[in-house]
Amino acid sequence: AGMALQVTVLPSPRCLFDDPVQICVAGLLPQQAVTLRASLVDESGELFQAHAHYRAGSSGELDLSSSPALGGSYSGVEPMGLLWSLQSKAPYKRLAKRNVLTPFYVDFEVYEGHGDMSRLLGKCTNERWFIGEGVKRISVREGRLKATLFLPPGPGPFPGLIDLYGSGGGLVEYRASLLASRGFVTLALAYMAFEDLPAMPEILELDYFEEAVNFLQKQQQVKDTGIGVLGLSKGADLALSMATFLPGIKAAVSISGSGFNSFIPLRGDGFIVPPHPYDLGRMKISDESGLVDFSDILDDHRDPATWDCRIPMERSLAKFLFLSGLDDTNWKSDIYCRDAVQRLQQHGREVEFCSYSGAGHLLEPPYLPLCQASIHKVLGVFVQWGGQWREHAKAQEDAWHRIQAFFWQHL
Repeated sequence: AGMALQVTVLPSPRCLFDDPVQICVAGLLPQQAVTLRASLVDESGELFQAHAHYRAGSSGELDLSSSPALGGSYSGVEPMGLLWSLQSKAPYKRLAKRNVLTPFYVDFEVYEGHGDMSRLLGKCTNERWFIGEGVKRISVREGRLKATLFLPPGPGPFPGLIDLYGSGGGLVEYRASLLASRGFVTLALAYMAFEDLPAMPEILELDYFEEAVNFLQKQQQVKDTGIGVLGLSKGADLALSMATFLPGIKAAVSISGSGFNSFIPLRGDGFIVPPHPYDLGRMKISDESGLVDFSDILDDHRDPATWDCRIPMERSLAKFLFLSGLDDTNWKSDIYCRDAVQRLQQHGREVEFCSYSGAGHLLEPPYLPLCQASIHKVLGVFVQWGGQWREHAKAQEDAWHRIQAFFWQHL
């Protein structure tokens, strides 16, 4: 009959995307079998869903922070499982936020039984934002810069960060807006495949990145203790280059990157760092899925013939944090990370690093679901990224805490 079922999201139905929440159901029968389903429609209209089977406790209650899932998209006690296991019907879709000024709405529904989900018992909606209350978003088109600045509320001063994404290009804002919501002035910086920036530049100019550092240092809310930079994939080696060649950088985070310059020559003042030699003939295309595997296209990084592409990080006074997934099937990021860490340690430099078993290439802010493969916007092919669902989700949570702690410590 009409059960007085309550589905609640605690502490509040409205939160930041990287906030964990507690999902509770009250008013069930003792030991009642139910299925919980999460649904999210992204900005292109793509539906992402996850579901899990549960059994109510003796008082007819369910709390996902202590009740184990008995199957479905995941099993066991996974308080945020319904979020990190979201998957689209169409294969190879990546959940990403384009407009950070609007939230993702996640519907949590409770269905009778462990079967066909034909009888809805109750539901609620979780509003998950990428920008915190009072954070300002400012579009930056100053000089050559193509960027977006995010300012936390209040006079500060706050540590300043530059945020770089990978070779897919574009201006990616959602990680920067979340970091600003956590107390960093953050500049999301585009450097390829955006507006009039070429999809595959013939050369990247170091002074473009220097302009970004100078712009950030001029902001009155930014602490004058130095700038941090974080990058994913191609953005990671750019972050390391900035920390090496630009004086203002005090701390750099490399996510799924390498200690050498990749794909595009980098021109500094009177020098060029060439890209690591590679051969696209070595890419493998799966017969079954048509997915492209790039992990073998580079020449051996241990061959001294490739060493002029190395970023001389040991010259830098910055602090470094390297993060990589052991199940990265796009890039040998763990091997390349170990190589970079070893070089820094040989020069007596302190460096933090963490490699995550079961994590793939795209280590994103927490609760964004694993994307094992998706279209590469610049190359126009479907690329595999790797990762196992549960391990990848745990890695993203840990990495996010580490990144913030690292920047708070060194800035």
